[in-house]
Amino acid sequence: MTTPFSDLEVDEKLRPSQRSFNFDLQRHLASVLALEAHVPEDAFTADTLGTHRVGNGVVISPDGLVLTIGYLITEAEDVILTTGDGRKAPAHVLGYDQATGFGLVHALEPLNLPALPIGDSRSLGPDDPIIVAGGGGRAHALTGRVLARTAFAGYWEYLLEEALFTGPAHPHWSGAAVIGPSGEVLGIASLRMDQSLPGGRTAPINMSVPAELLTPILDDLSRGRPTRPPRPWLGVFAQDQGARVLIMDVTRGGPADRAELRRGDVIVAVKGRPVTGLADFYTRLWELGPPGVDAPLTLRREREVFDVVVRTGDRTAMMRKRRFN
Repeated sequence: MTTPFSDLEVDEKLRPSQRSFNFDLQRHLASVLALEAHVPEDAFTADTLGTHRVGNGVVISPDGLVLTIGYLITEAEDVILTTGDGRKAPAHVLGYDQATGFGLVHALEPLNLPALPIGDSRSLGPDDPIIVAGGGGRAHALTGRVLARTAFAGYWEYLLEEALFTGPAHPHWSGAAVIGPSGEVLGIASLRMDQSLPGGRTAPINMSVPAELLTPILDDLSRGRPTRPPRPWLGVFAQDQGARVLIMDVTRGGPADRAELRRGDVIVAVKGRPVTGLADFYTRLWELGPPGVDAPLTLRREREVFDVVVRTGDRTAMMRKRRFN
């Protein structure tokens, strides 16, 4: 089997065994593909996400719809899918849902692979086994378990009210399929994170987007239509600092940059209402209205506290538009 992950096989003792699952393991794993995307150097996301992105996708319809994680395909001009037996097929980007993080592509050649059903991760019990599968068959799949379901706030103005955390971590997690005991896709892996353990130790785990979030938007996403109204965007990269929000960086040319926000500023309040952390900050920001709405912020810069109004923008307006050839 030839995939872009030929040197990243899962340890044999972590690989799934057919006796642990009541579905055809080999057949299911064949429907998880390697995905490569090429993005122009002048694309808005090129500096942060790179121009050559490698991850995974899973076949979810007989006509070649492939579900992945959206940051892999954002602004991509060329996408190549690779099956476990080394077949390559070009794909066309259909859409990327900013709120969930899901991305969808359509294979431009027949894949001749079964579609895996979309399930509901809330059906998982605490001891149920799962598989986190990347492209390349059993050698690139591992058996794990759900560690937690909790809110996740990403530094790039991203919030999931309930994300899926699983362990151990997959070595090439981006877009990998979280497959449940009955063979349904229950999530799409997005990040690798570190879990704190006793004694100051850490263990790598994955954060995945729950699959049930796809169902309400799948029709629009598959047709290349907007899945929801855009949210107001500041262009800040931020993290929690106690009960406040610390700006780590700003997007060059974005709303925060134009308003002269800078690294090290602390966001204290939105429209006079104190924020209690990153998730609360995003919620208050998005409640202000659509892109273009003014965001009144209270900032602390070193020892000075002051108010500033930032005219928000639409993140998607900064990105290259997809070509429909």
